[in-house]
Amino acid sequence: MTVDENVPLLRPVDPHEAIYARFTRSQKTRIVALVSFAGLLPLFVSGSFLPSIPQIVKDLDSTAQVISLAVSLSVLTNATGCLLWASYSSFYGRKPIYIASLICQCLGSLGVASSRSVPELLVFRVVQALGASSGWSIGVAVIGDIYKVEERGTASGIFFGAVCLGPALAPLVGGFAAEYYSWRIMQLGLLACGILMLAIVLTYLPETMHPGARGVDKLEDKDKTKLVLLNPFRSLNVLRSPNILLVCLGGGLALMTNFALLVPIAYTMGKRYHIDNAAILGSLFIPSGVGNILGASFAGRLSDIALIRGRASRGGILLPEDRLKVARLGACLMVPMSMLGAGLFTTFVDGNLGIALNLCCLFINGLGVDFVLSPAAAYNIDILHSRSAEVAAATMAMRGLMIASCTSIILPLINTQGLLISYIIMALCCWIGSIGLCVVVRHGDRLRAWNDIGFSTAQVY
Repeated sequence: MTVDENVPLLRPVDPHEAIYARFTRSQKTRIVALVSFAGLLPLFVSGSFLPSIPQIVKDLDSTAQVISLAVSLSVLTNATGCLLWASYSSFYGRKPIYIASLICQCLGSLGVASSRSVPELLVFRVVQALGASSGWSIGVAVIGDIYKVEERGTASGIFFGAVCLGPALAPLVGGFAAEYYSWRIMQLGLLACGILMLAIVLTYLPETMHPGARGVDKLEDKDKTKLVLLNPFRSLNVLRSPNILLVCLGGGLALMTNFALLVPIAYTMGKRYHIDNAAILGSLFIPSGVGNILGASFAGRLSDIALIRGRASRGGILLPEDRLKVARLGACLMVPMSMLGAGLFTTFVDGNLGIALNLCCLFINGLGVDFVLSPAAAYNIDILHSRSAEVAAATMAMRGLMIASCTSIILPLINTQGLLISYIIMALCCWIGSIGLCVVVRHGDRLRAWNDIGFSTAQVY
């Protein structure tokens, strides 16, 4: 007798299995596709802006350093906004928070498109980034809601792989729009995408949180209609765990190198190789984005394999840190070496050969960054499953602060210290972060026992 995979199990043998049997495989696929689209929006919000900076500078009669503040502000807003949305998604559920955040993103996109001064631009970029900031933290939490631990790395890899279409496509689309039409057209496009996403969420997204797990479910009926004020910064207390803190630092320092390569690209590769066409500048982002897509997909699957093999080698004992063995390859080798290569090639290699070598470095950097981030995201859900949205938001907030600092100082650093020295500093920072990842891989179980903040057990992974 054959079993239809689209018919949910009526009597799962294990209550733990029943939680993940609520949705059929095809339903899970649709949910992942939906949240991946939502997670793609923040990267289009940020990525489409970068190649437009020279045109915005001219349009608003400003400077690159001032307009780059819009990038830093949006990254900083993402860092704090994801904490807000994550806290409320754990209390009210994933779907209502998606709806509220998408409305905010649409209003911000409309405001950015109609901005006539730098202050207006900065204010509406904050509103836009606040709305878009829910995409990653809630998307990762949804993956944890619907997939078991043995499947979570692969699902996270698919999510991050789809999301990472943003770095590949957003700069190209944004640069093309800025060069041949107007940078404002891209912002109106983001408004249209936000409206479309809002309609899809309203129509097709089910509530994925486990039954009875929402904070509102624990209130009495008379209190459920009242707005509950939550402290979004409460999520940051998960960083008290050395496991989460070290993994966050490792991922954040790796991700900083990606922004250090891409944010000033018009003033590094563009200036060095005499590229001033915004559409061509946008196309330079493609190798990094393709690397992101492949890295997320491969790393997620490899981390599941490492987890399963590690458990088999220990006679069925699961150790979540096995997942992070894959991340070491990206943090120790691919990311810092690509950073050093980009600095050397841009400084010493002329012409088309220099461009080609730099594009190879961008690809390897994108690949390496997601070899770190994808296993790290799945690991955080594994060890703190009941607070998956909060731990995702806390790590994203910390990384966001790091990236905001990086985007603020990278151009001044290059101007004062030179490109090669600046990239060497970024590579050294990544190597420092990789030490923390190696410590967690080797001693993660002891660190969790030393400071237990309510970690998941084998029964709830």
